[in-house]
Amino acid sequence: MSTPTLITFIIYLIGMLFIGFAAYRLTSNLSDYVLGGRRLGPGVAALSAGASDMSGWLLLGLPGAIYASGMSEAWIGVGLAVGAYLNWQFVARRLRTYTEVANDSITVPDFLENRFRDTSRILRVISAFVILIFFTFYTSSGMVAGAKLFQSSFGLGYQQALWIGAAVIISYTFLGGFLAVSWTDFVQGILMFAALIIVPIVAVNQIGGWNETVNIVGEINPSHLQMVEGVTIMAIISSLAWGLGYFGQPHIITRFMALRSPKDVPKARFIGITWMVLGLYGAIFTGFVGLAYVSDVGNSAGLTEFGVQLINEGGVQMLADSEKIFIAFSQVLFHPIVAGILLAAILSAIMSTIDSQLLVSSSAVAEDFYKAILRKNASEKELVWVGRFAVAAIALIAIALAYNPESTVLELVSYAWAGFGSAFGPIIILSLFWKRLTRNGAIAGILTGTIVVIVWGGILKADMASIFGLYEMIPGFLLCALAAIVVSLFDKEPSKEIQEEFTRATTENL
Repeated sequence: MSTPTLITFIIYLIGMLFIGFAAYRLTSNLSDYVLGGRRLGPGVAALSAGASDMSGWLLLGLPGAIYASGMSEAWIGVGLAVGAYLNWQFVARRLRTYTEVANDSITVPDFLENRFRDTSRILRVISAFVILIFFTFYTSSGMVAGAKLFQSSFGLGYQQALWIGAAVIISYTFLGGFLAVSWTDFVQGILMFAALIIVPIVAVNQIGGWNETVNIVGEINPSHLQMVEGVTIMAIISSLAWGLGYFGQPHIITRFMALRSPKDVPKARFIGITWMVLGLYGAIFTGFVGLAYVSDVGNSAGLTEFGVQLINEGGVQMLADSEKIFIAFSQVLFHPIVAGILLAAILSAIMSTIDSQLLVSSSAVAEDFYKAILRKNASEKELVWVGRFAVAAIALIAIALAYNPESTVLELVSYAWAGFGSAFGPIIILSLFWKRLTRNGAIAGILTGTIVVIVWGGILKADMASIFGLYEMIPGFLLCALAAIVVSLFDKEPSKEIQEEFTRATTENL
């Protein structure tokens, strides 16, 4: 890495830490630390939700998948865009209103407990436990992405790069909580957006235009040009099913809860979906154009000068790690100062998700375990510090899971995304739209969705993939919904108090 690139990169990191310190001075209680006191404007909420959603997957995982397998992988982007829109359209406003009506709930487990008047605390504890399980894997995916960035940019060993990247991210999340996360996500979202628009345009121009790019990719592998041909129906359905995950992602739906007013939802939705669709286009075409660029012998020679590892596959020069295509572009196509900004954009994508995941996980420890079970009379300051130490502890576990240099970002994200979507997605939807849902129905649904994903996508992944060819999200989501509905119908009706609150929450400001 050149000196100007390094200086630009370091200035960015110092800026993020400064934001964390500024937010630290504005964080006085657990509501501030976990939800920012419900005072996010639509722009910050939208870009924060988008940035925390997309993570390193948008700049590393998705371009890498397109680079390796072609346009058939773009179905994931289609599913995500549709799912995100439906989430903003149908869940955001209701959840923002309902969480305030339901005893000012500040976390997902908090909302579920208040929604069903669960004095046993079972629903809260189960929900918090599921959050900790899957967020540990999700955070681990970000650690892998960060390690790949630092490894490629600074020539470090994988484990050394892993520790450096983790240290930066943990620092400002530990200090500033939700406000630090939201403000940094806003800046990071702008950086990610600009990078994803600029990089593929410059690369296409370098190759000689769009037609030339398509011709080169077609000569390498004609199937890379096809979204449908040669792709099974099951594969398309599995890719589209990624969109179902949005309804149950705690780090995304907490942005809905943190909006200053339900009336801000339409503006936030427009900003968020525009950002997302254009960002997905950029990521897809970065991977597509990358195949044409790297295969050129002249370009390959230039790439090796920057330490990019290449392999020969059937006479075609290819990246040794397809998930590093965006990193390679940022180093070879741009002036060192711009390269530093683009590398900062990659780190932005990684940081913006990990910080949100660590924050939600720490809130589960502080609010849903420590306060609910161990110390019911704990002070606000005490809870904030419990949350901060939980950030460090969870991050260390995630680092241990990421210690294998063969880990891939997409695989870890896929598993965690399915876990949250299946465990919480149907329950959040039913909680907001079905008065008859009961506490026992919610517990049955969460447990069913979680178990299906762990068994289908973890323990028996190879067998299930070969037999059914389905992403674990689909059976997990459907069986969670089925279990919740069936158990609720056999259960006694919710109390009159719960039903009246449901009516008030779902009609207010709608």
